[in-house]
Amino acid sequence: MTDETCQWQGWREATERALYGPGGFYLRPEGPAGHFRTSVHASPLFAGAVARLLHEVAEELESSEVDLVDVGAGRGELLTGVLAATAGSGLTVRPVAVERAGRPAGLDPRITWTDRIPPGVRGLLFANEWLDNVPTDVAEADATGTARYVEVRPDGTERLGPPVSGPDADWLSRWWPLSEPGSRAEIGRPRDQAWALAVASLSAGRAVAVDYAHLHAARPPFGTLTGFRSGREVPPVPDGTCDLTSHVALDACGALPAAGGGTGRLPGAELVTQREALRRLGVSGGRPPLALASTDPAGYVRALASAGEAAELTAPGGLGDFLWLTQRVPAASG
Repeated sequence: MTDETCQWQGWREATERALYGPGGFYLRPEGPAGHFRTSVHASPLFAGAVARLLHEVAEELESSEVDLVDVGAGRGELLTGVLAATAGSGLTVRPVAVERAGRPAGLDPRITWTDRIPPGVRGLLFANEWLDNVPTDVAEADATGTARYVEVRPDGTERLGPPVSGPDADWLSRWWPLSEPGSRAEIGRPRDQAWALAVASLSAGRAVAVDYAHLHAARPPFGTLTGFRSGREVPPVPDGTCDLTSHVALDACGALPAAGGGTGRLPGAELVTQREALRRLGVSGGRPPLALASTDPAGYVRALASAGEAAELTAPGGLGDFLWLTQRVPAASG
């Protein structure tokens, strides 16, 4: 085997190395916030909404003590915000950050830091922009319409590899069929598996995945794999210098293939936009009444700033179009 041949890898393997291998992008000290802006970074309103969601889960479980597991926790920003939002509420939160990078200095000591989802979660498992960074292989239809794995070198050069086969081929056939020459897809089977394991960690409560996503009826014809560095979109190059991300087939994550072509929707699964999910949790983006400017000018300025942040979180064409996949696991009846 030549040195050149050794450089060629499928995108799943190359992404795993570039993001999480030695010196990988997600292990850098600056963390994700140094390169892109998520809902967590956009406004404390997001953490406040998750706090209200956590209260809902506690009420369903009839408990004043709940787990909050943040999968893909970055540097603990969401957990820090939720702990602040629940302070003095009477709710005891057991916060767990699941992240492959090391524990950041100065993090609240109440937060447990681990690289694996713990079993027996009783409460809320929340995964904001986690699944898009679960590495996947990429497939492309060749001149005959045959789906082939796309292989890549560390400099981003690509070539077509062997035909897609086995469970990957079954997944493409069910969730993202390719036939037109040049059409591409990210094979989301590893994400389905990762999400299934996350949901299985719940003994009772809810699991919520939030991500930019697409559905079966409107898959992008050429895939969505891209890179981000220092706040800018860049070509996806698996050399460890940029984030590698692609939209998530969340309908596949929340469903099982069923006989007769049905979705096989899992019990307790719901898929809504972030705009709708946050509206239910009290984040609407509506402007404060102008009369408030006369009676409480400082309060009006604060409310106006909050409305602006809420508008960003719920904006069409932006964060508001993210999808929330929620799956409920009821407490066992005794």
